[in-house]
Amino acid sequence: MTAITKTRITSIDLLRGIIVVIMALDHSRDFFHKEAFIDDPLNLATTTPFLYFTRWITHFCAPTFVFLSGVSAWLQSRRKTKKELSRLLITRGLWLIFLEVTVINFGIVADVHFGVTALQTIWSIGISMFLLGFIIWLPYPLVLATGLLIVFGHNSLDFAEAARKGNVPFMWHLLHVPGFFPLWSQHSLLILYPFLSWTGLMITGYCAGKIFTECEPAARNKILLYLGIAMLLFFALLRFTNIYGDSLHWSSQKNGLYTFLSFMNVQKYPPSLLYMCATIGPGLIFISLAGNVKNRFSKIMIVYGRVPMFYYILHFYTLTTIRILLYTAHGHAFSAGMQGIPNLPFKFLTPGEGYPLWVAYAIWLLVVMALYPLCKWYDKYKTAHPEKRWLSYL
Repeated sequence: MTAITKTRITSIDLLRGIIVVIMALDHSRDFFHKEAFIDDPLNLATTTPFLYFTRWITHFCAPTFVFLSGVSAWLQSRRKTKKELSRLLITRGLWLIFLEVTVINFGIVADVHFGVTALQTIWSIGISMFLLGFIIWLPYPLVLATGLLIVFGHNSLDFAEAARKGNVPFMWHLLHVPGFFPLWSQHSLLILYPFLSWTGLMITGYCAGKIFTECEPAARNKILLYLGIAMLLFFALLRFTNIYGDSLHWSSQKNGLYTFLSFMNVQKYPPSLLYMCATIGPGLIFISLAGNVKNRFSKIMIVYGRVPMFYYILHFYTLTTIRILLYTAHGHAFSAGMQGIPNLPFKFLTPGEGYPLWVAYAIWLLVVMALYPLCKWYDKYKTAHPEKRWLSYL
């Protein structure tokens, strides 16, 4: 066992911190930009390059976080028995699912009646972690083969789904096709993150963790760099064919810039093979080049990266509180905000009644800065109390 397995790898915390900070930009845009819920920021017919970039850069967040969750599981395997790790993954996965449908759902939607239960990022991580808790009992080559088969093969389901025009059973929706389903009375289920491809990504992240524990830092960084470059080259070549790997085909546009934007407009729901290549590739390159960089920026980002779930929950409740305040400042009654509007799960939000994009950016930066002291305090608290195992669940 090399020394690297005994200490935290700061480049992973740094990348995770940058990712969760960027993630808050997307949610700030959702809640406060005047065009949110009216038009798609990736719609090339109406978007601007800056708005497109604001949305596209946040594509890195979910896949990187899922992949790194897999890597972290492998790193934990160096300190725990397989039985201990399996139990941790299963129980933490179930805990994350519970958090998603309760605490996080309320923090996003602000609906005391829980009219819409959305299965989003934390659900996909939770169910993937739960399944990984069983999969790790398989021999490593079989675990790796399973992850790669899902990542490279799940887009073959696109052809069957297209043939059936999306008319698939409920379980298929849980696996691969987003959907909205009435449950009972005024309650519905929104499946935004079908879990199959996310699970495949977490499994491959788990297997990639072996690079971090069995290679010296210099060799590890070289491998990660080459893997990242190879993924981007693979993305470019396969994307050019428009044959496989993404259900959204690119096409020539009014100029070279917009043609490039079309080329990069890959499917997130569920994450396509090309989507994963375009996001995980740069992530691996970043880890390989960042090393143990130490400067003021990295120290700040690492704090967020060490307490991602704590930050994740806080940032939603903070953004939603601001959303409620601005909603009432527009002259709306609080009771009207609680009632909401038809076909929109979010309360205290009226599409088209938002602000210019720069305001969403300003709110994002203010929220991120405001949460830093809390994240720093919680990081110190976790570090000072390793005996409190429940802290590993937040």
